[in-house]
Amino acid sequence: MHTGCFECCIKCLGGVPYASLVATILCFSGVALFCGCGHVALAGTVAILEQHFSTNTSDHALLSEVIQLMQYVIYGIASFFFLYGIILLAEGFYTTSAVKELHGEFKTTACGRCISGMFVFLTYVLGVAWLGVFGFSAVPVFMFYNIWSTCEVIKSPPTNGTTGVEQICVDVRQYGIIPWNAFPGKICGSALENICNTNEFYMSYHLFIVACAGAGATVIALIHFLMILSSNWAYLKDASKMQAYQDIKAKEEQELQDIQSRSKEQLNSYT
Repeated sequence: MHTGCFECCIKCLGGVPYASLVATILCFSGVALFCGCGHVALAGTVAILEQHFSTNTSDHALLSEVIQLMQYVIYGIASFFFLYGIILLAEGFYTTSAVKELHGEFKTTACGRCISGMFVFLTYVLGVAWLGVFGFSAVPVFMFYNIWSTCEVIKSPPTNGTTGVEQICVDVRQYGIIPWNAFPGKICGSALENICNTNEFYMSYHLFIVACAGAGATVIALIHFLMILSSNWAYLKDASKMQAYQDIKAKEEQELQDIQSRSKEQLNSYT
């Protein structure tokens, strides 16, 4: 009895598509990091702009609306990829060769091969889109890094420099996130150093880094999924050819048996 349970467990473990499982975990982790950290970091960015770089609400009203829209988009991305990851994992289960051993004869259909090909195409498109998201998520990291590096210069000014600390500034208007008429727009010296020491700046900077890393992990997961789906599609294609060959072979064997049966009946009738 224990041997039977052990063999059953081994078969069940053999039926798990580990490649799809790893890709799903990586995809869920990447999307969760990107969506969660990105959402909080965007809120922190708005707070920094409102408190220090753009005191007039009308100057950054458009930016606030865009960030709010992006936060809603993040909700949609999280929901979609949660469902899509589960679907791809299920597709991995049903196209694993071990499943064929568990459930007996495995037959493919044109609809199944078409669905598998559709997943390959959709995953490819999503992978290209996430490459763009990964590049876009690096923009705020670059901006915050420039501000942080400027603050480091203020904290440790060069001894032979001719520029005073109060003349070292950061103008966020040059990044295009707020208009040129926004006030003050530019922060210099000790005021800029105070901004870098705030909790909002510290959290937003590091959360944007984590969100960028999450987007990169999602790209890797989608590439992994693409390789798995391509392999599964090739497996289904080969399985369909083998199925057609076996059907033809079975039909020919049946015809041969019918011919032999009729020949025996004719010989018996002569005798």
